[in-house]
Amino acid sequence: MSSSSDRAQQLRDLARLRRVRDRIDREHAQPLDVEALARGAHMSAGHLSRQFRLAYGESPYAYLMTRRIERAMALLRRGDLSVTDVCFAVGCSSLGTFSTRFTELVGIPPSTYRARAAAGEAAELPPCVAKQVTRPIRNREAPAVAAHLA
Repeated sequence: MSSSSDRAQQLRDLARLRRVRDRIDREHAQPLDVEALARGAHMSAGHLSRQFRLAYGESPYAYLMTRRIERAMALLRRGDLSVTDVCFAVGCSSLGTFSTRFTELVGIPPSTYRARAAAGEAAELPPCVAKQVTRPIRNREAPAVAAHLA
């Protein structure tokens, strides 16, 4: 009986973690923090962070920042917003943190990414392919080589 009740609890926890991940995907531009996410899932912040990392390989905060950077990349490719405007549009409150995280995940600063997009470096790719190719790297920093490409 113990193992079946443990399994049932694991399934309930996994369902809660999916709801947290879905909330991050939906509300990435809103002010979210681990405590608020944990309250919504009826878990402690520490338990949520541990379980989320076990299930998805990264912390809820890292997942949130990846979602924000993905959205920022799309907005920067559009070219009609400044880096500062994009930073705030995706839910970041600090331009410095945004730029640092963007550079870690993408390999180049947001201003360089925007300039390259304006120069049409990805223009020859269909949008669905460009989205996949330009997806930020999760769980690891961008390779140092990418920052040195011209």
